[in-house]
Amino acid sequence: MRILISGASGLIGTALTPELRAAGHEPVALVRRPAGPGEVQWDPNRPLDPAKLADSDAVVHLAGKNVAGLWTKKFKQEVLESRVVGTRTLATATAESFRRTGKPRVFVSASGMSYYGDRGDELLTEESSAGAGFLAEVARQWEAAAAPARDAGLRVVAMRTGIVLARDGGALKSLLLPFRLGLGGRVGSGKQWWSWIALDDVVGAMRFAVEKDSLQGPVNTVGPAPIRNADFVRALGRQLHRPTMFPLPEFVVRTVMGEMGQEMLLASARVLPAKLNAAGYTFRHAELQDAFAAALR
Repeated sequence: MRILISGASGLIGTALTPELRAAGHEPVALVRRPAGPGEVQWDPNRPLDPAKLADSDAVVHLAGKNVAGLWTKKFKQEVLESRVVGTRTLATATAESFRRTGKPRVFVSASGMSYYGDRGDELLTEESSAGAGFLAEVARQWEAAAAPARDAGLRVVAMRTGIVLARDGGALKSLLLPFRLGLGGRVGSGKQWWSWIALDDVVGAMRFAVEKDSLQGPVNTVGPAPIRNADFVRALGRQLHRPTMFPLPEFVVRTVMGEMGQEMLLASARVLPAKLNAAGYTFRHAELQDAFAAALR
């Protein structure tokens, strides 16, 4: 299959490209600069010529502004627009190409488990309702922006990704330095659920979503064993052979990081990969300790 990928230079995109190539697919990067060999140029803020998609079998949409930063009104608007506008642009072009040529046939878009908001101990599957908060609203609008492709008859999949464990990006990268210095510890009460997933399984699940014709709609892209923050922290300490005796109090998180800290560190989301399990996906790293080892190798 020829598969177009937006955000191909990001953390997930750079891992997904060799995953697809090893499986015999032809990954093609969507880029904003002038396109080189094996690339297609696009601008998320301008209409995309559907003819550029006509010889592709699938689209994987990963592009979007990083949510880590100072959550000013302007920053939050940029985060929202980077996801909604870009998704709508690509979904609209994909839909028109499908109407003209029957290709691409599948549209896989990134989303986030933040869709569920802060839900305490509640077990969350793809059937669970949306939550409250800025990131939940971003995820809701992000997924809704793919409507043009869905309405045209394409198979559309929204990958609600959890905390990605990777050495070179995501939440784990920011934790490594303080933990290696022996300064790590639980965040707030440590009772909040963190739904994690190894980077290997993020790209494995995305490839699975492209190839599995029966998979559609929202798909929780998380590991099978969500864990409380305090246990997550202890597992990371064991992996690094460091103590975890320095908790980060809730009032410090709220004072220093504000709304971002509340939603990204203190919120609790006990998310299960119900659809991936039902469809037969086999996790490469189902245990947290194994996922840490894989990320840090």
